[in-house]
Amino acid sequence: MQTYDDFESLTIDRPSEGVLRIVLDGPDMHAVGPQRHSDLADIWTRIARDESVKAVLIRGEGDRVFSAGGSFDLVEDMVGDWHDRTRVLREARDLVRNLIDLPQPLVSAINGPAVGAGLVTAMLSDISVAGRRAKIIDGHVRLGVAAGDHAAITWPLFAGMPKAKYHLLLNEVMTGEEAERLGMVSLCVDDDQVQDKAMEIAERLAGGSASSIQFSKHALNNWYRQNWAIFDASLGYEFYGFGGPDVQEGVASHRAKRDPDFNAPGPLFTGKVERR
Repeated sequence: MQTYDDFESLTIDRPSEGVLRIVLDGPDMHAVGPQRHSDLADIWTRIARDESVKAVLIRGEGDRVFSAGGSFDLVEDMVGDWHDRTRVLREARDLVRNLIDLPQPLVSAINGPAVGAGLVTAMLSDISVAGRRAKIIDGHVRLGVAAGDHAAITWPLFAGMPKAKYHLLLNEVMTGEEAERLGMVSLCVDDDQVQDKAMEIAERLAGGSASSIQFSKHALNNWYRQNWAIFDASLGYEFYGFGGPDVQEGVASHRAKRDPDFNAPGPLFTGKVERR
């Protein structure tokens, strides 16, 4: 049986036979700081080698928040230092790849806001259970960077391209009820039933045929693998943006709790770029 004591930013327990539970807990609505980002990228390969785990459940601590996404500390580290930006780029890439390659089925319990890096684990879960008042939002364009992470290979597949662009380009919030209607989550239930329903599903998966479930998941996830180049491009554009001017305004406006004032030209506009 594998141990997980070295993933200090995550709360991990075994609430039921064959079920491993990961709980996101911390300040600023369970934000993903530098250590948690690293842990979320790496933990899935450890779980993959744990034969005692038949299903995994991920949730936020309490019943009001899943995760607010990357912390300002994490973002500002990337903006200010090329080496930090490169490290987080690798972690973001590993997070998506390791989630896709995780053999055991993953269930997410989504209460309240689910944003950014935290949202990756919710959307790439095999079965997602959302509360009616859950708030699913990608958040990247509001920050001033391209919608990278997982969105380019999942949102169009789940909801179709028109709806994916509507929510990703306008930074529109999606409730749990709307997410179920669009096909973004597996199931929407009353907010006070999310955790129990997600645990029930995880226990059912843990009690099923591990080989048939894992082979089925692996084959289905080839929909993601065949579009890996799309993901790679979106991630590259996202992290290119962390070296640009808009992300600084995005962070400043978040901290000041005001609308951003983006005025830098787009990189693909027609015209001459002034050389300095």
